Amino acid sequence: MASVLICEDHREVRDRLASVLATLGGGSRINSCGTAGSEVLAHYNPRTVDLVLLGIHPGQRAGLLTLRALLTAHPGANVLTFGAPDDTAAIAASVALGARGYLRWDAARPYMVSTLAHALTVPSTLRPAPLTATADQARLSEREHQVLLGMSEGKSNGEIGRALFLSEDTIKTHARRLFRKLRVGDRAEAVAHGFRANLLT
Repeated sequence: MASVLICEDHREVRDRLASVLATLGGGSRINSCGTAGSEVLAHYNPRTVDLVLLGIHPGQRAGLLTLRALLTAHPGANVLTFGAPDDTAAIAASVALGARGYLRWDAARPYMVSTLAHALTVPSTLRPAPLTATADQARLSEREHQVLLGMSEGKSNGEIGRALFLSEDTIKTHARRLFRKLRVGDRAEAVAHGFRANLLT
């Protein structure tokens, strides 16, 4: 019997995932907890947990920070993240940090069943090694770092600008500069790179 740890703050989401897991052949032993890093680490046992399902919430970095903490402490953990269907930054960052995949909250039930079954039966591939910040990355200005933080929270350029009392055009300029420094092509790559290189905390 497989053992699954569901890490999610909303009970209805935990219940839906538990319901899907209950349909898998052979059954599953299911435990649950919130998404806070300390809580997940306290509940995770590498000898008994076969799969961790970790919720990533739009506009929050907490889930991704928890993912990084878990895989740093337990590199062999088998983790599948799940969250909003259009949160491209979270999807890219999850995979870059070492999650084996990202499951959309609105996925059809048959797809969820097959995805979870695959995650429980097929060994994980090797995870990417953590990045070390390069000299260019270390030279991110304070403003560029603030823009990167805003991106990691899923904010638009306009929303970041309003929070920093800057125009949207100014935010776009900072974004282009940080893309060049991080050697990435878009927001999703920047956020993924930022988490792997420990630029986002």
